[in-house]
Amino acid sequence: MSTPALMPVYPRCDVRPVRGEGCYLIGERGERYLDFAAGIAVNALGHGHPHVTKAIADQAATLMHVSNLYGSPQGEALAQRIVDNCFADTVFFTNSGTEAVECAIKMARRYHFVNDNPQRTRIITFNNAFHGRTLGAISATNQAKMRDGFEPLLPGFAYAPFNDLDAALALIDDQTAGFMVETVQGEGGMTAGTPEFIQGLRKACDDHGLLLILDEIQCGYGRTGKFFAHEHYGIAPDIMTIAKGIGNGFPLGACVATAEAAKGMVFGTHGSTYGGNPLAMAAGMAVLDVMLESGFFEQVAKTGERLRASIEQLLPNYDHLFEEVRGKGLMLGIKLKEPAVARDFVAHLRDHHGLLSVAAGENVCRILPPLVIGDDHIAECIEKLSAGARSYVPPSGD
Repeated sequence: MSTPALMPVYPRCDVRPVRGEGCYLIGERGERYLDFAAGIAVNALGHGHPHVTKAIADQAATLMHVSNLYGSPQGEALAQRIVDNCFADTVFFTNSGTEAVECAIKMARRYHFVNDNPQRTRIITFNNAFHGRTLGAISATNQAKMRDGFEPLLPGFAYAPFNDLDAALALIDDQTAGFMVETVQGEGGMTAGTPEFIQGLRKACDDHGLLLILDEIQCGYGRTGKFFAHEHYGIAPDIMTIAKGIGNGFPLGACVATAEAAKGMVFGTHGSTYGGNPLAMAAGMAVLDVMLESGFFEQVAKTGERLRASIEQLLPNYDHLFEEVRGKGLMLGIKLKEPAVARDFVAHLRDHHGLLSVAAGENVCRILPPLVIGDDHIAECIEKLSAGARSYVPPSGD
């Protein structure tokens, strides 16, 4: 068998999109799908958003890339706009979420190094975490499916159960640099951190001189009905990783931090060839033009409440299949009951009912629509979910 030109590391399905229109994807045979996967929470403003599309086209015709050897008026402007609207004082732009995580790990270690605590290198992370696919990011999770075959991994991580504050606190010692945690776990099962857990981690960092790193790559940028998910908890991190919705599909991420947390990141400590180039900055600025309009996040929260209520109303009709709804805002998950398998159900919705969703850990079907959906999209989603639940036949287990 010949090796395919495109490396076969993804279990690609038969959907082959060639065009997107708002909240819909169109395949190469003209078939139409309601896209409640949104590129795994990336296409926050849907497909072909006119303002974002124009900004990218205009910038591409003007200046795409110059390298970070030169001043960046575009990067400075977007960084300042992000800083003005969150806890952070400074921003490092990346091309992806996992690169933002790498920056966060380096920043945390460097912080303690310049504070004369070079032994503080260990970061406490959490079971079922997903922080990306680089060696540093897979070292920060205890999931065997991402680690197997890639040892030796990066040392300096310890793992605790998610939402178990006591277990996390018990791991603190004189080598601990801080915690890194998804405010709402995505890949791990769409589980939101409890207030006691997230607030407790913040207090522990304050009490012990540690850094709190929040991974908001999936749950940030309006996904939960706030600009960032930690706003629901009344706390702020020291370092935060963001990506996905930040560019609405253009490859872009960022690691943002307080001035104190970033004090060790000086000339020569980090870099990126493409990170923060003018084309990426144009995409990021256009997304914020839309998201920072008055009422945008409030509308996401209200839409999320309507979608969640509609799904919860549906659940009792298929009690044999659905267990509960998880998540916040428009970052929702439907936990399935065995013998149903989330990945199979997602494929059934896609192939037989034209609804795109995403499987997650703990047998969860992720519902991640564009943040601009309306009531008609919610109604169509519920209709397709209901039809899919009626016609789905779980595996027999034989």
